[in-house]
Amino acid sequence: MNWVTGILVYIIIWWLIFFMALPFGVRAEDNPEVGHEPSAPKNPMLLRKALITSAIAGVLWGIAYYVITNKLITIGELTY
Repeated sequence: MNWVTGILVYIIIWWLIFFMALPFGVRAEDNPEVGHEPSAPKNPMLLRKALITSAIAGVLWGIAYYVITNKLITIGELTY
């Protein structure tokens, strides 16, 4: 795995985990102001979710890196 592939794999893992984490801990506003969506989250905690996502994605990327570099799973043999 070269560095470009490594970065792309990390980005894909990060976004997948981030979208899965978005609904956790979200509470709607009890009395929204006029013009605000009633289902909009009161405190979405995006920074906290981004930091947790980064840690989880780092661990999963490490596992993916180990699997790919040690060829534990291969999909055809590519020669360059």
